[in-house]
Amino acid sequence: MLDYIIVGGGLAGIAFAETALQNGKSILVINDNSQNSSKIAAGIYNPVILKRFTQVWQANEQLAQMHAFYDGLEKKLNVKLNYPMPLLRKLHDVEEQNNWFTASDKPNLSNFLSPQLVNNHLNQVDAPLGYGEVWHSGFVDTALQLERYKSYLGQSNAYLQETFDYNTLEIQNDAVLYKEYKARHIVFAEGFGMHLNPFFSVLPLDGAKGELLLIKAPHLKLEVIIKKEIFLLPLGNDLYKVGATYNWDDKTNTPTPQAREELLQGLRDLIQCDFEVVDQLAGVRPTVKDRRPILGTHPIYPNLHVLNGLGTRGVMLAPAMAKVLFDAIEYQTELDSHISIKRFRNLPSSFYRNE
Repeated sequence: MLDYIIVGGGLAGIAFAETALQNGKSILVINDNSQNSSKIAAGIYNPVILKRFTQVWQANEQLAQMHAFYDGLEKKLNVKLNYPMPLLRKLHDVEEQNNWFTASDKPNLSNFLSPQLVNNHLNQVDAPLGYGEVWHSGFVDTALQLERYKSYLGQSNAYLQETFDYNTLEIQNDAVLYKEYKARHIVFAEGFGMHLNPFFSVLPLDGAKGELLLIKAPHLKLEVIIKKEIFLLPLGNDLYKVGATYNWDDKTNTPTPQAREELLQGLRDLIQCDFEVVDQLAGVRPTVKDRRPILGTHPIYPNLHVLNGLGTRGVMLAPAMAKVLFDAIEYQTELDSHISIKRFRNLPSSFYRNE
């Protein structure tokens, strides 16, 4: 009998799978690649919400666990995944400069925001008022991570490429049965696909479609992440990711002309050199209105669990949230009220009793 079946092979599912393996547990990951958000994500990690100049929730703890997690994955998979890199926020006017100085002086932000503006002229970027520099930022190559980890799981027969069939799941008192597989627990880490999950679909998961451009700009030569209305992320070999849009109505993975034009306009306002659009990518982020993840155990079925709602910060959140959920399952530790499914008070009564 397995310890865990994990449904979903994105950032959340992989983080839980690796956490379980590190703790000596046996696993099976089931994934159908229907959700794109982890694969196409820019993978940027940044401990500050720059729109409001506030610290990301539990930023220090998340960063520490994130770096340890990806350091371990790099050694395990023999691949480079984590690229620490400064993030420069282009400042628009004197008021933004003043706001930056005020924020960098706050005790909870002083470790993340430089008190000195960066006035160095970056090639092909016009910023007469300079930049604010964010420390402890960077990006993770999420597409490579997912590809290599899937291959790793496949080598040990711990990966099943198929669409999960909820109708064939049999729930017992101390186990779950799925086709020929039996496990003590099943963890659903399906991203936006949770809407199709009959056990957890009542949870208030929203979806924010995001689109990115992949461009080639040989004259740009950036080695930092630039953030204004859009972000510009250097990938090497003169390639850059440009993003990202937010669409709360369209829940498809199909790129759109409207998002392309929005990103191109933002890019033209930011850089002053020619570029070529190589690709356009789209996916639906699993988001929650209170901007907190969704973790917990089903109130009726104690061997069914959910790990979801990582939103735009999956790279930072996934390792920490996977460990928190694993500890809650294995050692009955209490989940923080900010992330537990128990915080949702107005769910249908059927969620709490078997009808």
